[in-house]
Amino acid sequence: MSNFEDIRPYYDTEVNQAIRQIIDHPMLKAMMNFTFPDWSDAYWKDLMLHCHSIRDFQINFIYPGVKKVLEKSSEGLSTSGFEKLEKNTSYLFISNHRDIILDTSLLNACLYEKGLFMTTSAIGDNLVKKPFLRHLSKLTRNFMIKRGLPARELLESSKVVSSYIRHSLLRENRSVWIAQREGRTKDGNDLTHKGVLKMISMASDEQEHFLDYFKRLNVVPVSISYEYDPTDVLKMPELLALARQETYVKGENEDFTTLLSGIIGQKKRIHIHIGDVLTDNIDQIKKTVSGNVKQLQALADLIDEQIILGYKLWPTKFIACDLLMDSNQYSDQYTPEQKALFEKRFRKGVDQNNPVAVKSYLSMYANPVINQKRILKSHSDQSIKTG
Repeated sequence: MSNFEDIRPYYDTEVNQAIRQIIDHPMLKAMMNFTFPDWSDAYWKDLMLHCHSIRDFQINFIYPGVKKVLEKSSEGLSTSGFEKLEKNTSYLFISNHRDIILDTSLLNACLYEKGLFMTTSAIGDNLVKKPFLRHLSKLTRNFMIKRGLPARELLESSKVVSSYIRHSLLRENRSVWIAQREGRTKDGNDLTHKGVLKMISMASDEQEHFLDYFKRLNVVPVSISYEYDPTDVLKMPELLALARQETYVKGENEDFTTLLSGIIGQKKRIHIHIGDVLTDNIDQIKKTVSGNVKQLQALADLIDEQIILGYKLWPTKFIACDLLMDSNQYSDQYTPEQKALFEKRFRKGVDQNNPVAVKSYLSMYANPVINQKRILKSHSDQSIKTG
């Protein structure tokens, strides 16, 4: 593991010492007071100081915190597709990415409840620059992906990350979570970046076809759907900059503000869907598609299709679609009360005199409907051709 020193989570032998470094941090106190409002600080500190493994830390302190977040800032979490997963088997979960912390925390809570392996999860090192956050990240089995590197260093860093993913999956039998693209999806278009797949494939054996390597990794697409995105308004400056074809520069504490807003902001209902294990589909790509470039694109398209079709279309998505199109096409998918609540939030958070802002906000919610409809139409057209 010496190759992974810069990016790996803590070993269990390091957990207690790391806890001792953060035990008196005010942010940890705030987290524990939120999670265990009836416990004294002395009580939870004593329990935590007797913790000696990542699993113990996750189950006894992080998992109850996630449940409390769901209780306070959502109307519940539903799931589908977990029955496809086998116990004692590791998977490479490639997921759409909407929230910095919650996406992986909620998935791991579900995996734990269903008796399945929790993941080691990729996180950008830009999000954990503060020492407390870095300790907490490594205590919750995150591995770092370094951001903003020059080309040569980026290549070397990608090789290390790829090797770590392979080590976790094939040597440690530990599932891995990674987002389908760098950073969270801001515009509602959940599309896999081929660079992520190329990076993962770097650790394949010499002479091994990259598709055969992906088959060994047990690739599983994951779709997470929030009825309301608690950071929707915070995404607007970047979306507006993109619309003006300008480079967006984050504010100094923007990531941290977004992180907190994602945790405590109202999400209403949440759904996690587990797609198919893609082994057979990857075989089909290898048989029917020629050339590495086209095969890589076919794999990305396959993951996209699974994520988009697995996405739970909440009423907010249909409301946004109708407002965007100035129609009532989907009015049977929501109530007048749901529409009024969405419009209130929309009008409060977005300048109604700025057509670009209006379109960007509505598209963020509407695009999952548009994309799902596009894929289903493509399937229908294909079946007509072959029929």
